[in-house]
Amino acid sequence: MKKDVIAIFDIGKTHKKILLFDRGLKLVFQTEEKFAEVTDDEGFSCDDIAKIETWMVKSITTFQASSDYNIKAINFATYGASMAYLDSAGQRVTPIYNYLKPMPDHVLAGFYEKYRGVEEFSRKTASPASGMLNSGLQILWLKKQKPELFKKVKHILHFPQYLSYIFSKKISSELTSIGCHTSLWDFDKHSYHQWLEDEQIQLPAPVSNDESAEVCIDGQKVQVGIGIHDSSSSLAPYLLSSADTFILISTGTWCIFMNPFNDEPLTAEQLSKDGLCYMSTRQKQVKSARLFMGHMHDVNTERIASHFGVKADFYKSVKADEILVQKLLNNRVFFRNGVPADSIDSTVDLSAFTSYEEAYHQLIIDLTYLGLDSLQLVVPKNDSTRSIYVTGGFARNEIFVRLLAALLPWKSVFTSEIDNATALGAAMILWNKAFTGIETKLDLGLKKIMPFALVK
Repeated sequence: MKKDVIAIFDIGKTHKKILLFDRGLKLVFQTEEKFAEVTDDEGFSCDDIAKIETWMVKSITTFQASSDYNIKAINFATYGASMAYLDSAGQRVTPIYNYLKPMPDHVLAGFYEKYRGVEEFSRKTASPASGMLNSGLQILWLKKQKPELFKKVKHILHFPQYLSYIFSKKISSELTSIGCHTSLWDFDKHSYHQWLEDEQIQLPAPVSNDESAEVCIDGQKVQVGIGIHDSSSSLAPYLLSSADTFILISTGTWCIFMNPFNDEPLTAEQLSKDGLCYMSTRQKQVKSARLFMGHMHDVNTERIASHFGVKADFYKSVKADEILVQKLLNNRVFFRNGVPADSIDSTVDLSAFTSYEEAYHQLIIDLTYLGLDSLQLVVPKNDSTRSIYVTGGFARNEIFVRLLAALLPWKSVFTSEIDNATALGAAMILWNKAFTGIETKLDLGLKKIMPFALVK
């Protein structure tokens, strides 16, 4: 008998996954692909969207034809900061441009000044000024750089909604995609920013992210979700399942500190330190901060490993040493003078350390302090959050989580054993459209962390 499932496409910059969740939100199948990048019409690297589209459609068709699964619903969680441009016939007219493309200076010449300067514009849109990473400004770039091409554009979709469009053919938008450092949304007025009207740019009116369209795929009715931004999706399982107030630290290459219980406006100082706001699946502000901590960890552990003549992943065998942490705690060695552009602190004299283990403990201590700086950006004056949930790679780093718990003794620090939280969030949002009956209560797999017993 076929198992009824929700299919989720979790599309990251590197890995493209499809995951199947059953009625109880249990993961029953997962596979991933890596597609070689191609170049856009200017020779800059970008996702091979044509191959991704073909793979997605073929994957669903294959599952529907199998004797194992019955696809009841499909949803999409993807990285933000990318847009799709469609003509009047609904055909894509450009590549999916890479948000790492440089933004030419002339495109934004005088732009911020029209809206009371870059600091005020960034504050209102909760978007640090980041060039093409502000995906809304990619629209302005296309309009100014390629006016003849832009004349063909009838519809503009965020990347999650474009992937949904492949199946549903519905033009749509929702707030987690609009609100993720796009420079599109006026958080003060809770509407699109005035600059869009001034530039005569029209975008779809946002709808709830639990919207779906019933589509017939190979003779079977399937609910196709509208899609969701991946950071907001990773937060959804905790918002929907936790009875406690919390801050979520989602760790990976980028570490995102998210507080869905902080409704204070973003300040210019917070913006200057990479503070921003996302939008939750409940369409509420999520005060957040970004830190390139995973990347900083990786490139500096490679340097440490090279110095001590061990393998690059030797850190995985290092055990947390409370005595060593106590010895090194008051030292600030790595990143004392800021984070270099390449994230490698080559000013650190590694010969000063007696062992790899000592150097690695120092690195994690210093990264933890940087993480605390980012955490403070999302803590309001009257902080009501009682817990911190750590997910991703650093949740498995005993030095990091035990030190974090020790430095925040007034909070409870937990690691979460939820795997694939991003895909799971996208599945949870669409559960009621796929199934009927009582939804299974999700076990967050929380493990309370025992802090180091530090003597200051």
